[in-house]
Amino acid sequence: MATNWPAPTTVTGYGFAQKAHVPVVAPDTVDALAHTIEQARQSGTSIGLRGAGRSYGDAALNSRGIIVDLRRLNRIRSADWSTGVLRVEPGVTIEQLWREGLVHGFWPAVVPGTMFPTIGGCVAMNVHGKNNFKVGTVGDATESFELLCASGERLNCSRTQNADVFRAAIGGFGMLGVFTELTLKLKRVATGDLMVTPLATANIADMVSLLAKRAADSDYMVGWVDMLGSGAGLVHVANYCTTETGAPGSSLHAAHQDLPSRLFGLVPKRWMWPGLWCALTKPGMRAVNSMKLWSGARHARAGSQRQSLVGFSFLLDYVPHWRNAYLPGGFLQYQSFVPRAAAASVFEEQRLMAKREGIQPYLGVMKLHRPDEFLLTHAVDGYSLALDFPIAARRTQRMQRLTTRMNDCVLGAGGRFYPAKDSVMDASVLARYVPPQNLQQFLSLKQRLDPQRLFCTDFSQRALEPLFRTH
Repeated sequence: MATNWPAPTTVTGYGFAQKAHVPVVAPDTVDALAHTIEQARQSGTSIGLRGAGRSYGDAALNSRGIIVDLRRLNRIRSADWSTGVLRVEPGVTIEQLWREGLVHGFWPAVVPGTMFPTIGGCVAMNVHGKNNFKVGTVGDATESFELLCASGERLNCSRTQNADVFRAAIGGFGMLGVFTELTLKLKRVATGDLMVTPLATANIADMVSLLAKRAADSDYMVGWVDMLGSGAGLVHVANYCTTETGAPGSSLHAAHQDLPSRLFGLVPKRWMWPGLWCALTKPGMRAVNSMKLWSGARHARAGSQRQSLVGFSFLLDYVPHWRNAYLPGGFLQYQSFVPRAAAASVFEEQRLMAKREGIQPYLGVMKLHRPDEFLLTHAVDGYSLALDFPIAARRTQRMQRLTTRMNDCVLGAGGRFYPAKDSVMDASVLARYVPPQNLQQFLSLKQRLDPQRLFCTDFSQRALEPLFRTH
């Protein structure tokens, strides 16, 4: 079959550190998507699947073939507002879900730190949120999906139908096929607000302990760690409100939820990232972190405050184009997941490793997690710490040395990693943290559903492809 791919264009990971210059195809119907896959299959062209491109590393890049952009497949096919069950195409975003559902009293059960990722991408990466310890990942809120395979076959998958594919494709980073329709269950809420309590912590061990103590009576929790200092930080604990402060249902409307367009009511937020760029130095970030610790301690003394679901959930969306502040080199996000008993010591060792290497992260975010049923899951009964490292060409070897040491520390404690955030994992790391039976089952399903290994990304080339030669 003759192909007529578009001219190549440059596509980047969300951290800007990885890029690919390849054709990008953007089908707007499932039939057009199936036609693209058939063209690729017959021409031997590999396909990398991409939603909103919010994966920090190279999990949505494919330097060796084409990229299929799924954002135009963005229709909500049906919604039952008596149950909160929706059928959606893969390009529907988290923002579409909350805007469609909240006015009916429903909120997405699991959301990441930004509202712009697509549902297909979220399920493929099995994203988690600040309530992972309570409700699990987005996969736990997924009831079923249709998967378009490399052969053109369409599989209906759920916990009772093609259950092996269901458990593997959720968190399978787009390697088994393309979601063409997903059925999700949203959470019923009485209002659109949360009651948020800030709590100061003295160090990483203190934060680990506090998150464990507050889990039973909290709906959401997230911690910020000052990785440039001693590891002091702030935990924000949130619970759903059950009553309105204004007219009935007023907090469920977009006018109440939409993020402000100006900082302090004066400065347009689009002007803020250049200011961040000026502050993104070690001295600048030390000053910012010191102010955050001071401000957080002051708010902690003031007690709980009411905050909108959108305002609490999507902190990354307050400053448009915030990632531009890391240019020209971009940034690497390193997120590790460590079992409860070892989390405090592993995360403290990561802080000290970075300090000794002279490459300290500007941001550290901690969350509490629980296990789930999915084959390649990153989830543990424990904690995660996400670290943002600015990239500089002169420090490439030191950065590689640091992440290798941190990997060994995490793996030695029985920890795991997360393809949506990863930029450094190789096949030896994946093989060490995924249980052998799970990895073998996934490779067998890949061989069965995609024997040509048509679905491929730069991440899979370094972390998955070598395992076909050793298993």
